[in-house]
Amino acid sequence: MCRLFGLTAGQQRIRASFWLLDAPDSILLQSYRNPDGTGLGTFDEDGRPRVEKAPIAAYRDTAFACEAKERYSSTFLAHLRYGTGAPVAMVNTHPFEMGGRLCAHNGSVGDLSLLREHLGSDLRRVRGETDSEHVFALITRETELAGGDLVEGVSRALSWLAGNVPVSAVNLIITSAHEVWAVRWPETHDLFVLDKRSLPGPVEHRSSHGMRISSSELGVHPSVVIASEALDDSGAWQMIPSGELIHVGSDLRITRIPVVDGPPRLHLPVAHH
Repeated sequence: MCRLFGLTAGQQRIRASFWLLDAPDSILLQSYRNPDGTGLGTFDEDGRPRVEKAPIAAYRDTAFACEAKERYSSTFLAHLRYGTGAPVAMVNTHPFEMGGRLCAHNGSVGDLSLLREHLGSDLRRVRGETDSEHVFALITRETELAGGDLVEGVSRALSWLAGNVPVSAVNLIITSAHEVWAVRWPETHDLFVLDKRSLPGPVEHRSSHGMRISSSELGVHPSVVIASEALDDSGAWQMIPSGELIHVGSDLRITRIPVVDGPPRLHLPVAHH
């Protein structure tokens, strides 16, 4: 299962450090299949996205993921890829960029040929072979057709997927320079939200799969965090209900919006590693 992490401080730019994997010789990593890619997405002061990522084709190729990366941004998006089909390659490593936004995904969508046919000329947006990037292209297309309304774009995209192709899960985080959108659908995998607006505190998070995030500046600045697992024992993490989109605005206002009803019509079995 891929791992997702998203953080926003709204309009406030903050410093945060990321270790996308613990040290290569850690006991933790030896107990899991090696990830197929790692990626980190941030935004420059002028709002331009910056993506740093690397495929991991072998256990020895983890240097990029294990180095500490201190980055300055108002939103952050990190991803560990455990691939289920597309080759291990840079173009297949998350996060993906389209329309000035970044996206990372956990889950699988089947019948990619039908999705590619449905995208038609919008297939030009896709550079790699993952179902994830194709889903993001569909969301981007539907968002543009909805006049830039990303919530409506996600709703239209998921509704089409629900009725036409097999789906195991579409858990995803989309970020812009000052906003975050997150969806969990259906109930196959977990996705949590942590509201740190009223009780700011330093971030010292560690994933069970090796991702670490640290930021002392969030001791004074409010934030909201989205992650595939609860990353501390605070008890404040809330599971996002299936079919619900969470939007965190530039003012850190959290809006919860149902975007798809029920499970997909066709179920795609989960690939276990």
